Amino acid sequence: MLAELKALLADPALQDCDPPPAVDYALFFDGNTDEESLAPNQWGYGRPPMAELHARFAQIARRPDVERVLVGLHYDWDDPLFAEGFPPAENVHIYTTASATEAEQWMDGLEADGVIEGWPYGKPCNAPEPSAGYAVLSVCWD
Repeated sequence: MLAELKALLADPALQDCDPPPAVDYALFFDGNTDEESLAPNQWGYGRPPMAELHARFAQIARRPDVERVLVGLHYDWDDPLFAEGFPPAENVHIYTTASATEAEQWMDGLEADGVIEGWPYGKPCNAPEPSAGYAVLSVCWD
């Protein structure tokens, strides 16, 4: 999926996206073994491996009360340092009808700092609007 992710991120409209773009969780996690690409400060301190994060967010995405799961990229996502690998990510956004309190339970064991309502840095320019009845909850790590 890295090639598909890179193709998506090559869109010139995303180059000046502020806040940074968000991508489908499967594009970000599928084949991603770069443990430093999400919550690097928690890697080695309780945060599970990328494969487990992928499995957990795939499970969440299949819930009937979840419309979609996106990964919000870090402000440095397009730095040449990351040209060959997966871009760094900042948070995960869940479009859901569940409450933040309920979604907080889904994060047990991920060493996340919490679940907040809305976009922590503003809505990414490429993020679709949630359907009627759904809201955006964001999973944050320091």
